[in-house]
Amino acid sequence: MTSLDLARWQFALTTLLHFAIVGVSIGLVFFVALLQTRYHRTGEERWLRLTKYYGRAMVIVFAVGVVTGLMQTFQFGMNWAGFSRYVGDVFGAPLALEGLAAFFVESVFLGLWIFGAGKLRPRVHLACLLVLSAATMISAYSILVANSWMQNPVGYEIVDGRAQLTDIFAVMVNWTVGLTFAHVLFTSLMTGAVVVLGIACVQIARGREVVAFGGVARMAVFVGLGAALAAAGAGHFQGVLALEQQPMKMAAAEAHYETEAPAGLSLFALGKIATDPGPPFLNIKVPAALSFLNSFSLSSEVRGIEQLQREAEARYGPGDYTPVVALMYWSFRLMVGGGVALIALLAWGCRLAATGQLERSKWFLRLAPFAVSIPLAAQAGGWILREGGRQPWVVTGLLRTDAASSDVSALAVAGSLGAFLAVYAVIFWTAGRVLRSELAHGLPARERTPRAGADLALGY
Repeated sequence: MTSLDLARWQFALTTLLHFAIVGVSIGLVFFVALLQTRYHRTGEERWLRLTKYYGRAMVIVFAVGVVTGLMQTFQFGMNWAGFSRYVGDVFGAPLALEGLAAFFVESVFLGLWIFGAGKLRPRVHLACLLVLSAATMISAYSILVANSWMQNPVGYEIVDGRAQLTDIFAVMVNWTVGLTFAHVLFTSLMTGAVVVLGIACVQIARGREVVAFGGVARMAVFVGLGAALAAAGAGHFQGVLALEQQPMKMAAAEAHYETEAPAGLSLFALGKIATDPGPPFLNIKVPAALSFLNSFSLSSEVRGIEQLQREAEARYGPGDYTPVVALMYWSFRLMVGGGVALIALLAWGCRLAATGQLERSKWFLRLAPFAVSIPLAAQAGGWILREGGRQPWVVTGLLRTDAASSDVSALAVAGSLGAFLAVYAVIFWTAGRVLRSELAHGLPARERTPRAGADLALGY
């Protein structure tokens, strides 16, 4: 492999691992805030104990997210110096906002929530967690601003071969950012709900604190289903916008080579779809569905990869502007398929909860813990499509990936890749051990004597 290949592998792996933690972290912070709000409103001890229980997991996951995120930023100077020089003037504002949100607001209010338990007034203590939840969302928004600019650059001008910011409002607020943030936010809330549900179902199946974990499981299925449906809606309109801004990405996601009117939606295809040898030997399609999804018309034209490649050559010059079609096709289906599976599972859970059968359904209690892996896989598929579908551009239409890398040897990048993966392995192994230890024992013991204002201590 060349140094560019290794640098791309390194950034892809670290991004997928980090963002899996980010999704869980945002979802868990929101859910723990929901549990503490429930305790604050009702005064029922079970919600207090559940807040402590899931709060410990939240703190551990949050710490892993911070460490993996810090390590990821090193690559901008190590492997992607050309990219940093080119976009530094544009990326400065959103990355500064993310730094303030992640390392100032989040750190301060997480510390207040942990160490202020029993010392702060109950409403103030709850407010710290609500501010923390809002700060995690602001942090995610600022990063998505930077990433969305790579997908659809706006509010800039090219000066001396570099992009310079001319309109901060255009960069921070646009449809690309808004739909991306909505999709990521609802996906994260769904992920947090599924994680909470999976843990609760394990405890219910073991006969531990069935009343308490049954209550949080019912809450998780309803919150999770609402978030999953909202994520699906935001994702659809995000795809419609991407068809306008990045038509090659969406054509690759459908292995759609020839321009058609109307165009069918491919559900499942087998064959050499990475190239264009002709139609695959198996391709199950829904007639005219792709045209309808893209423009709400059963007869609209959808451009194919071949026409888009000719248009790109006419605009940018000779070259291959087609991403790896097979990877885009299956990553898209991993994302959508995972989302559909979760909607079905959560809808089943809502039906069981509404009829009072959730705690007694053996099959649901067995399947829900395994479902924790589904949102993580679906998120990975979504990010592979989002980033891989942009290739060969690192900034769409402006900067090619091969022009953005640093002038370093393949051996140097291989060494840093090995070091990064080793550190990540230690982090995840350690966090897994600690999480297992913290969660295996079940809910904290009941208070012998209820203490006003001092009953939220995590027990550290």
